[in-house]
Amino acid sequence: MALFEWNQTYSVGVSLFDRQHQKLFDLINQLHEAMLKGEARGVIGKIVDGLLDYTKSHFREEENALQKAGYRDLASHRIQHRSFEEKVASFGKEIQSGNSSVSLDVKGFLNDWLVNHIMKVDKG
Repeated sequence: MALFEWNQTYSVGVSLFDRQHQKLFDLINQLHEAMLKGEARGVIGKIVDGLLDYTKSHFREEENALQKAGYRDLASHRIQHRSFEEKVASFGKEIQSGNSSVSLDVKGFLNDWLVNHIMKVDKG
């Protein structure tokens, strides 16, 4: 059972970014499903790797589009993106050091990002 189902409520009105945001939904739901099945330790590394890939492409494309559109608060937006990247990288380091029990932290972080960044900042 998915934790979050994509619908038009989450749309930012740009199909490319909506598709990329759907990837974040997929990652959250994969982690949620694995946690329900007691299999989070087996997938957390893959989820974090997916997040790293997501940030590399999505954030750069979004920032470029915002710059071209003359978005006034781009500097703040970039800071939020870099903060996300740093947090995901720290999760990756924890996993590499053998701490595979970060699943709940990753899930909470992604839920917060969905609510506070995509729904408030990206849609705002």
